Amino acid sequence: MAKVVVIGAGLGGLPAAYELRHYLGKGHQVTLVSEFPKFTFVPGLVQVALGHIPLDRIQLDLGKLAHRHNLAWVQGKVVEIDPHHQRVYTLDRVLDYDRLVIASGSELAMDLVPGLGIYSHSICNPVHALAAREAWAEFCANPSDLVVGAAPGAGCFGPAYEFVLLAEADLRRRGIRDRVKITYITPEPYIGHLGIAQVHHAQKLTEDLLARRGIHTVTNAEITEITDGSILLADGRAFDFGYSMILPAFRGAEFVRKSGLGNSKGFLPTLPTLRHQQYPQIYGVGVSVHFDQPDKTPVPIGLPKSGQMTEAMAMVAARNIAVDLGELPQPLEIPTLEALCFAEFGETGIAYIAAPVLPDPITGKRRYSYAIEGVWVNWAKSAFEHYFLAKMRWGLGLPWFEQWGIRLLFGLSLARPASDSPPQPIRV
Repeated sequence: MAKVVVIGAGLGGLPAAYELRHYLGKGHQVTLVSEFPKFTFVPGLVQVALGHIPLDRIQLDLGKLAHRHNLAWVQGKVVEIDPHHQRVYTLDRVLDYDRLVIASGSELAMDLVPGLGIYSHSICNPVHALAAREAWAEFCANPSDLVVGAAPGAGCFGPAYEFVLLAEADLRRRGIRDRVKITYITPEPYIGHLGIAQVHHAQKLTEDLLARRGIHTVTNAEITEITDGSILLADGRAFDFGYSMILPAFRGAEFVRKSGLGNSKGFLPTLPTLRHQQYPQIYGVGVSVHFDQPDKTPVPIGLPKSGQMTEAMAMVAARNIAVDLGELPQPLEIPTLEALCFAEFGETGIAYIAAPVLPDPITGKRRYSYAIEGVWVNWAKSAFEHYFLAKMRWGLGLPWFEQWGIRLLFGLSLARPASDSPPQPIRV
């Protein structure tokens, strides 16, 4: 019997554990480890922070899910991994493993900008979202200037765009929009970049939407300090605020850095099959994995990893472990990194599609990419939230019908055999 341990129970870890349970059967042990007692559907935290939905609507009890779906459950903070003796150390126990999946996400690098997270809010985890919600209610009772954006090195911009546009819509609903100047500050080279260059129509659709909503934008912005009521940029400009929501840059989890498993920023270096480059028993999934940002921008930014990309990586890592253990036939698989992101922007939304996120290193092209606007995007995102939470209750990772639907509706494939050549680009 092999012991497989999954660290992290978020958008990557919980689906990975379900996929492993499906592939491996009861002859092997699958252990799910998380510091937190509840699964959180992180894309819903924007709505929580603005007071539109309660937090418990997007959370599930992990202990109950693990028991229901035959997973060993350990709630505990991982402090170190010994890759040579294949052990995971939590604060109060030691777990041996034959295969390990690290899907722990990342750490918020608040310390890189003085005042970040002290005088500004974020929506990256439940605690931050609840604090942001309380402050938002106070701000709306005494409105002034609103500044939303991202710090240098950030790679996940979608939530910032959602927050600023949903906040603007909320202010209109409250009848106080005329009392609030809104500024969006970003290290992106242009509005609608979102960490992925040259997505067709993304810049125009996103710029036009922010302009229609009267939101002032500042690009190529390097935030150097946040004080009580002001955001300072490297070029000397300052923006006053009564409320600010600034997304931080990410770094790898502390236990990854402490264990010597990550690169200089603590992200896992992996092969295309998601196996660690030095330790073949370890696999990485989601935000914990390193990918180079191919677009060299004036202000450094990271590469986003959408929830759909993370799910695909979870499926691939689980399948490859099953191949390693002789439970599935060859070949190994690799994730295509073809991404779909639904962004809800109030009365409308924009879907961003990049197939794949990383363009061909030789031609610099993708198979295709585009952005499309419409209220249907909001409906699709809401429907997916309900579906995702339902399948987490049912114990499903990335079922065949979901893969089929993504391919049919958007032309995206999520994985391919490692021996196959990548698909040829069909247009820039």
